[in-house]
Order: sequence, then C-alpha cells, then structure tokens
Amino acid sequence: MGQDQTKQQIEKGLHLYQSNQTEKALRVWMRVLEKSADPAGRFRVLGCLITAHAEMGRYKDMLKFAVVQIDTARELEDPDYLTESYLNLARSNEKLCEFQKAISYCKTCLNMQGTAVSLQLNGQVSLSMGNAFLGLSIFQKALECFEKALRYAHNNDDKMLECRVCCSLGSFYAQIKDYEKALFFPCKAAELVNDYGKGWSLKYRAMSQYHMAVAYRKLGRLADAMDCCEESMKIALQHGDRPLQALCLLCFADIHRSRRDVQLGLLKLHCLCERIYRTKGQQRELRDHVVKFHECVEEMELYCGMCGESIGEKNNQLQALPCSHFFHLKCLQSDGTRGCPNCRRLSVKPGYV
Repeated sequence: MGQDQTKQQIEKGLHLYQSNQTEKALRVWMRVLEKSADPAGRFRVLGCLITAHAEMGRYKDMLKFAVVQIDTARELEDPDYLTESYLNLARSNEKLCEFQKAISYCKTCLNMQGTAVSLQLNGQVSLSMGNAFLGLSIFQKALECFEKALRYAHNNDDKMLECRVCCSLGSFYAQIKDYEKALFFPCKAAELVNDYGKGWSLKYRAMSQYHMAVAYRKLGRLADAMDCCEESMKIALQHGDRPLQALCLLCFADIHRSRRDVQLGLLKLHCLCERIYRTKGQQRELRDHVVKFHECVEEMELYCGMCGESIGEKNNQLQALPCSHFFHLKCLQSDGTRGCPNCRRLSVKPGYV
C-alpha cells in the first residue's frame, strides 16, 4: 500500500469513527498498519489507533500501539514524531496507573524542545504530568501542571485541551474536598463541549458529565448527580468504554447510598420522636410520626412483601432473592412457591441474610 492509498484509507477510517462505527474504523486502520509501506502513514494510523483505544478505555492496547509508534518514530528520525510518540507513551502509562513512568516520559517530552510541534504539545504534556501527580496525591505539583496546561490552552485557543484540563481540575478539587470548585470546572468543560464540541468525540461530553455528577453528589444535589451520571453512562455504553462505565456504576452506588443515608436518618428521627411523644402522651404528634415512620419504611421497601411486617424490628432470618427483593425466610418457606412474590421471577440460588 503506497502513500496515497494509505492516506485515503486513514481518512476512510476517520469518517467511520466520527460516525460512531468504531469497530469498522479499527478494522480499516489495522489493514493500513499491516499493508502500508509508508512510515509516516504508519505513524499517523498508529496515532488514530492510540486515540480510539484511549477513548474506549482499552488502555493495554493503547500502550501496545504507543510502543510500536515509538519504534516508527525512531525509524523516521524526526524529533516531532518522537515527541508525539513519547507523549502517547506517557498517556498510556498514566491511564494504566503507572504514574512514575508517565512522569518520566513527560519529562522526556519536555527535554525534546526546539521544534514547533514540540512546543504545541507542551500543554498536553503538562496535563498528562498533572494527572500522574494527582494519581500519586502530590497535589501541589499536580495543580502547577494543570495551571500550566490551562495557560497553554488559553494562549493557543485550544478549546479541546481546555475542556480536558477542566475535567482534571474537577477531579483535583473533589479529592481535596473543595466541592464548589469541583463542580465549577466540569461545568466549564460542559459549556465548552456545547459551544465548540460539535465535531469532538462524545468522550468529552461523557467525562464532563461524570465529573459534574461526582461534585453534585458531594454537594448533596442527588437528583442533578443522577441526571449527569445517567448521561455519562449512556455515552460510555455507546462507546464501549468499560472504565468509564465502572466509574459511573460507582457513582450510581454512591448516589443511592447518600439517598439511603438521608432516608435512614429520617427513619431514626421519626422513631425517636414516636418514643418521646408516646412517653409524654401527646397523641396527635405521636400519630404524625407513626404515619411518617411507616411512609419511610414503605418508600425504602423495608418490609416483607408477604406478611407486610417491617424488616429489622424483630430478630428474624431474612432471605434475599436474585431479583434483590427481601422476605422473611419463614414467609417464603410457608408460601411454597419458587418465584418472587413481588416480581414473579424464579428464586434460584437465594442468599441468606
């Protein structure tokens, strides 16, 4: 495959990738990599494969192609190609949590100055180094790198880089528990996606929404957190991005846990008030809290779906079915059916609580 055909096939792959036909694009690029005799074309297609695997969360494959790209850059003997390939190697190691290696490769990039391309990549290098320092909890150096990357983005009017830096700053401030700033920067990233991101990968929108969800949850705005997390998960499922799917699932769990913490607090409050007003003989207030107590129990489904009694008031053995519904063990044994009384799913391999 010659130079012109290589270029044509790379563009074909890009068109497929931008129309969300990711697997077809990957097959086109892999054929180029196997058949092309043009080293510069091979370097470019390796860059496409690295970016695609990064956005899909396939970080080991990303690293594999980054190593091949380094060898291709050395074959070309071009400092610009070599700088770019070291940056991809740094990003791959950063994603795989090899933070010390990522920092080392970033420093190699910064030492290879003198070309226009090298200077243009400085912002991305600073961002990758900042993410690595953040992974090591070296917060001061992380912030310095993020601020440097943000300056490069502003000076070069690079909205895409600015968006990525804002997402990283959201993560930074969430870790140091400044939740207002942890929300501000992902919101800024989301604005950039809306204003300039028509041709960008959906990954940028997904990441901004995820970081907003984390900040909203920390601030107790659980409905907003759920909306953002759902949007991020939808894009992650569409792209097959399993690392982001895992992050969203963790966020979903934290949101539900936070909701339950609030509900459990209310449950305890109504239970305590009920005892106080019962002792004082204040019947009207007592009735109010008894009603609210049972409303909380029903909302949290803390009752047996068969006998209707509250779960946890007495020391009874419970059984959890695969559908996640709970019942008194004695109620299920007396019922004699193999299906869940609530949803009628078969109760295979029940768990005991």
